Formats: sequence, C-alpha cells, structure tokens
Amino acid sequence: MKGGFAILAVVALLVLAIGGWVVSNYNTLVSKNAEVERSFAEVDNLLLRRNDLIPNMVETVKGIAAQEQAVFGQIAEARSAMAGARTPEQKIAAGNAMDSAIGRLLVVIENYPQLRSQENFLHLQDELAGTENRLSVARTRYNEVVRDFNVLVKRFPTNLFAGMFGYHEKPFYEVSEAQREVPRVQFPSAPGAAVPDTAGAR
Repeated sequence: MKGGFAILAVVALLVLAIGGWVVSNYNTLVSKNAEVERSFAEVDNLLLRRNDLIPNMVETVKGIAAQEQAVFGQIAEARSAMAGARTPEQKIAAGNAMDSAIGRLLVVIENYPQLRSQENFLHLQDELAGTENRLSVARTRYNEVVRDFNVLVKRFPTNLFAGMFGYHEKPFYEVSEAQREVPRVQFPSAPGAAVPDTAGAR
C-alpha cells in the first residue's frame, strides 16, 4: 500500500514538474509573441505614415514631371496594395513594392532639379527621409525579435508543443532582390518625346 502511494506521489510530482515547465515555456512564448506584435505595430505605423506622405509628394512632382505617368502609376498601385494589406506577410510585400516605387520616384526627382528649389517639396522630402530612417530602424528591431521568437519556436523541447498552442514562425521583413538593384528610368531627350520606358526598372 505504501509502495502504491509512493509511486502516486512520484507520478504527481513528475506531472507537476512537467506542467510547471510547460506553463513556464508557454508564458515565454506569449511574451515573445507580444514583443513581435509590438515591434511589427511600430513598422506598420511607419508604413502607413509613409503611405500618407507619398500622395503629396507625387502631386508636387506631377506639376513639373507630368510625363512620368508610368512611375506615378506604380506609386498608386503600391499604395493600393498597402491599403488592402491585412496580414504581416501582405504588409511586408506591399512595403517592399512601395520601396521599389519610391526608388523610381527618386530617380525622376533627380532629373528635375527645379523641384529641389520648392520649399513645399523640400519639406515633404525631409518628412519622407525621416520616416524612411525610422522605418529602417523599426524593421531591424522587428527582425531581431522575430529571430529570437523563431529560434524559441523551433528549439527543442519548446517545438514539441508550440504548434499546439498556435505559435508558428513569424515572417522576417526582408529586402527583396528587386530593391537591391538601382532603379532605372529612361527620360525623353526632348519635349514631346515618348513617355519614358520604366519597364527595365526593378
């Protein structure tokens, strides 16, 4: 009889120990997941801020570089994708599309020096540059916490139950191959020339 109680006591202790270990690891997952969500919320806010800044800059550029319709169309498509994005994966993809579109817009701006003499444009450019800098920092911070979370989810023995609780790897905010290439925009050599070819832009 005493032997049976001893076995039950050992089993109970093991169950309590395992239960405590699972709870501890679960709480760590919850904390890390919250950290990822908080970091992405900062990225998301900056993506939305940039999305709001871009139309004003585009309208200013349109006044001088009206023929650059292909670039303006790419900006509009990127903004539309950002507005419709719901998941982190969709927002990251939309953010990358906007990065590429902004790169093309900056090439246009460089070819119209009279833009840089306008006070309104300079203010918008400063606002966009500041937002881009903060976004770069936020993306780096987000990727760091995602790395820590993903290691935790994949590491034994947490990986044995992480999926059961609905915790899976999070997406990194990675720079696409297209963004690594310098945007190229071909400009007409004289007034009345054809619309610039941006098909080769990446």
